[in-house]
Amino acid sequence: MKHRDFREKSQPLVMIIPMIDIMLFLLVFFMLSTIYMVQTNNFQVNLPQSETASGENKPNPISITVMKSGEILFDDTKILTKNLPPLVQHALQKNNDAIFVIYGDRETQYEKIVKVLELLKKSGVRHISIATEIRD
Repeated sequence: MKHRDFREKSQPLVMIIPMIDIMLFLLVFFMLSTIYMVQTNNFQVNLPQSETASGENKPNPISITVMKSGEILFDDTKILTKNLPPLVQHALQKNNDAIFVIYGDRETQYEKIVKVLELLKKSGVRHISIATEIRD
């Protein structure tokens, strides 16, 4: 029977390959999870369809949703029409080149969307987009 020599000290092994694998896995996990953390519109809005629809490439657009019933949502918060200009002014003070995206339900009265556009222009907004779906 062979006896172990406890006086012999061995150096710990650092296995770098499994550590690299774990770090790459974590990197991919966090990259994919942040993709789904971007701002999305949580309310059901049937957008009009367009063949020339394109995605907005500027970061952090401010969404204004006009529901079928005529309710207005400013970044997913229900507001009254008269409260829209102060909120827009506050957003423009933070970022003068802010982009406002109007999500109008396709069954909304056109007059309600025009009213929101009018309020945005009176408030000094320079960048306004209207959200649409890509037609199949």
